[in-house]
Amino acid sequence: MEAVQLLALRLRAVPVAAYLFRNAVVMCGGFRSSNSNSTTSTSISGMAGKRMSSGSGWLMGGALKLPKIVKAGEPVLHERAKEVEPSEMKSERVQKIIDDMIRVMRKAPGVGLAAPQIGIPLRIIVLEDKVEYMGYDDEEALKEQDRRPFHLLVILNPKLKKKTNRTALFFEGCLSVAGYAVVERYLDVEVEGFDRYGEPVKINATGWQARILQHECDHLDGTLYLDKMVPRTFRAPENSSKPLARGCPKLGPR
Repeated sequence: MEAVQLLALRLRAVPVAAYLFRNAVVMCGGFRSSNSNSTTSTSISGMAGKRMSSGSGWLMGGALKLPKIVKAGEPVLHERAKEVEPSEMKSERVQKIIDDMIRVMRKAPGVGLAAPQIGIPLRIIVLEDKVEYMGYDDEEALKEQDRRPFHLLVILNPKLKKKTNRTALFFEGCLSVAGYAVVERYLDVEVEGFDRYGEPVKINATGWQARILQHECDHLDGTLYLDKMVPRTFRAPENSSKPLARGCPKLGPR
């Protein structure tokens, strides 16, 4: 989603608020389970020259600038990201990437970001929702979204699985895509992976946080919310409050 304009991420019934799912939610940033049979043969330092050079924030001279968020169409957003090798999780380079991701997410601002969104094909996601972000929604909307603030989460090599078959349809947006569309997401998920220092973590999430996790994990498999959207629901930012087309499914839990 684009800057403060998308902040509230109001995944609620039409009309949609001017601020929507960050992706991921960026919101917002989306999520797949990583394939445990797939391993990374290329070291992080080996990837830095080619794949990380575009939008990663790493400069040849060693200086560091804030990475830019890459947009749909860049190959890194449409390919499966590589797992972070256990021996590299605590490395200076990976820690720098994580710090960059957090800074970019907060500057946007967003509630989630995946490493491919700054041009780095690694399975790393960060997410955070603050009370001040929630100020854009009223109590009824927050309850409808099952939205509660949560502290910063950093997850390497996340593996996601649904806990129940409960799903809901809500509008979703992304910092890498200009627009919004309705996406069906599970309301109860479990994510296992590693924190930024290589320690195992497990997160049980529901509602809003579950949707963010799914959105960000999708990025790691090269999947954008557009690949999962309900047909005929995509709209440009300036038309975010327009009603859904006749015949589209009703928003909310299914």
